Amino acid sequence: MFRSVNPATGEEIATYEELSPAELDAKVDKAVAAFRHWRTTDLSERTALLSRIADCFEANKQRLARMASLEMGKTLASAVAEVDKCIAGFHVYAKDGPSMLEPERQPLAAGGTAELRWLPIGPVLAIMPWNFPYWQAVRFLAPAIMAGNVGLLKHASIVQGAAGLLEEMVTEAGGPEGLFQNLAIKSGAVAGLIADDRIAAVTLTGSEGAGRSVAEAAGKALKKVVLELGGSDPFIIMPSADLDEAVKQGVKARVQNTGQSCVCAKRMIVHADVHDAFLAKFAAAMKAVKAGDPFDPQTDMGPLSSFEQRDTVLKQLEEAKGLGATLLFGGEKIDGPGAFVTAGILTNVPLDSPLAAEEIFGPIAMLFRAADLDDAIRIANHIPFGLGSSAWTKDPAEQERFIRDIEAGMTAINEMLASAPEAPFGGVKRSGHGRELSRYGLHEFMNLKTVMHAADAPQGARTGALD
Repeated sequence: MFRSVNPATGEEIATYEELSPAELDAKVDKAVAAFRHWRTTDLSERTALLSRIADCFEANKQRLARMASLEMGKTLASAVAEVDKCIAGFHVYAKDGPSMLEPERQPLAAGGTAELRWLPIGPVLAIMPWNFPYWQAVRFLAPAIMAGNVGLLKHASIVQGAAGLLEEMVTEAGGPEGLFQNLAIKSGAVAGLIADDRIAAVTLTGSEGAGRSVAEAAGKALKKVVLELGGSDPFIIMPSADLDEAVKQGVKARVQNTGQSCVCAKRMIVHADVHDAFLAKFAAAMKAVKAGDPFDPQTDMGPLSSFEQRDTVLKQLEEAKGLGATLLFGGEKIDGPGAFVTAGILTNVPLDSPLAAEEIFGPIAMLFRAADLDDAIRIANHIPFGLGSSAWTKDPAEQERFIRDIEAGMTAINEMLASAPEAPFGGVKRSGHGRELSRYGLHEFMNLKTVMHAADAPQGARTGALD
């Protein structure tokens, strides 16, 4: 049994039955049957479906957004923005997908050519978190449909309503039965599902622990896996930066989605020359962040996604203070029934402490003072994660240093980092491997088949014919 609880009120929204083993088996069979058909469809049929799904999202925008706000607490405005990004994602693959799958020909020195074709591989299992209940799923779903694959979604337990609406949108758009299915299963069923020969590949967005478990299961089954495991992204401010803009974007980057985003700016690393000036402006702006009813247009951020998540953040703050860190302000429960925590700033976090490398999935920024450019890069890389990063400087040489030397899959220059359907998304180190979105995300779960074509010259003219 799954329970959806409104984190802003503590009230139960709905309950959902867990699939039985027989029901799960039947859904996987449906996925296999759907793949047999979908893999042979013309690209124009795939792009037409993607466009229709986008239209269904557009027609149901407020309904989808309201469900996300109710189930995990994000503001209605941010939920609408998430739905808009999904619509854009479907349209990007509908427009550009065919060109991403065009065959390539490579002349061979020995004669003849090698033709490179991208072919689908089968049902892809996606294990997704609650923080962006639609966008996280669409990041795998849109390219899967374009590729000729089919999708199975194991979504987070607290957003089963949103997961059901995702499946409903695909069905309403005319997606064939079994093309995309929500699997109402718990984590204990995942390893067995990955081991199932009917599942071709796995993608996961989640914690490092979940990534290890899924990677281990996929490794045993010798299956391709893409992992996006979050991180503790640096937000670096140098003396030449526009401080006012850096503050504005820094606050947004830290408290968007109530701080529950993989690419939220979590560690503010500030050059000593502008540290105090930045802190004064940043603290004032963070104190002004209004937490409250997600449906109130004046609200800046809603509650954390659950009371469990709120308690995790509060525990991290207590541990930080025990390590000698200073909580300048914030990190307090708000009176009332919801899972609210005020925005805040931590300073003096020991760089060699576990907390300095942890991801605080809540609206708390850690602030570090850097002596110079090299020190800023040292602090940025002094963690085992490497998902995103943001660097603020008008100096072209400094920009190049950050691009070259920050250990991350993504770096934004003079703006906050955000995902886009056209740009590869993913990290390095313990933030995972593989990429979502763009042509690279499309190709992750495809078979790059090499087709050898003989030269016009007699066969004997080729060397290495038996290789």
